[in-house]
Amino acid sequence: MNTGIRIVIGGLVALLAAACGGKQQAPDPNAARPYPVITVPLKSVTGYYSFPASIQGRVNNDVRAKISGYIKEVLVDEGQHVRKGQILFRLETNTLSQTAEAAQSGVGAAQASISAAEAAVNAAQVEVNKLIPLVEKKIISNVQLETAKANLRSAQSQLLQAKANRNQAQANYRSAEANVEYSIIRSPIDGIVGKLPLRIGSLVGPTDQTPITTVSDVSEMYAYFSMNEKEYLDFLKQTPGATIGEKLKKMPPVSLLLANGQQYEQKGTVKAVTGQIDPQTGTILFRVSFPNQGRLLANGNSGTVLIPKPYNNVLAVPEASTFEQQGMVYVYKVTRDTVNSVPVGILDRIDNMALLAGGVQQGDTIVASGVSALRNGAAIIPRPADFDSITKAIKPIF
Repeated sequence: MNTGIRIVIGGLVALLAAACGGKQQAPDPNAARPYPVITVPLKSVTGYYSFPASIQGRVNNDVRAKISGYIKEVLVDEGQHVRKGQILFRLETNTLSQTAEAAQSGVGAAQASISAAEAAVNAAQVEVNKLIPLVEKKIISNVQLETAKANLRSAQSQLLQAKANRNQAQANYRSAEANVEYSIIRSPIDGIVGKLPLRIGSLVGPTDQTPITTVSDVSEMYAYFSMNEKEYLDFLKQTPGATIGEKLKKMPPVSLLLANGQQYEQKGTVKAVTGQIDPQTGTILFRVSFPNQGRLLANGNSGTVLIPKPYNNVLAVPEASTFEQQGMVYVYKVTRDTVNSVPVGILDRIDNMALLAGGVQQGDTIVASGVSALRNGAAIIPRPADFDSITKAIKPIF
């Protein structure tokens, strides 16, 4: 082998040796890694039972015509606040006014008939009074007196009939006047005017299926929600009081979550419950009263009633520290820098916290987050973390 070839081979060997000597080893997958940990505290928090609700005014009055007629004037607009007795509509009254005038004339004619009948009675009475002494003196026969008395009775009967006719004429007049008054349609209550489906020229009547409008008292609003049978029995068991009335009085004020996700600023009071299960739906109806001074709530609104559910001094961990396997919920408990999963019971989940019914104790150390990469028996490097910083770092995903 010549000298050149030896040099080349020697160089290759040197390069290979250098390459092998510079290669780094792969990281150990079982090496301990840092994880945030917390000690399990006791917390006092408030959760909520939530129930979909429909919202209605305290009083909703359908406005209908008492007589048939054409709408002549519409004096209000939709959404307008009106007072009790305020005029809402006027109906056409030409025919009604003519009828009332005719009825009034009938009263006058009946009164004239009474005056004539009274005069006839007086004249007949005078005739009887004149004949009585003449009969007693036997100047005239008794037949003339009896005839005069018969005429008196006839005149008195005609007077009674005339008075009856007057009473009927007065009743007709009052009815005609009432119809004229009924042509003015007034608000039955203080409230807000609803939809106006009919306008000027529309024919309305007392038998119409659709009301002219609705006036709603919205100074106080009712939110109606239902509980199923299980929820209702739990409510009876958990709420103090011997009777339904006592239980309602001892219920805390409730909140209303509006359709836009914001909470209504006023608290409500549960005031009524139907007391019986609807056989068709299997639910029982509750009614919550909410003040509505700002008129934010309106008829037909929807929302969610939130009934407070307080928890006092219960074990709490961040939601991020829990994981689920085969229907069971676990956390990783830290012992001597080694983790082991332990099953826990969940009371509720509130504000990114899981409230526990057991499985760990106050003061136990658990992994606060990042649990998806852990396995039983894994070694970690504990890094103490703040409980609130962990729960507030969790952002909802929509």
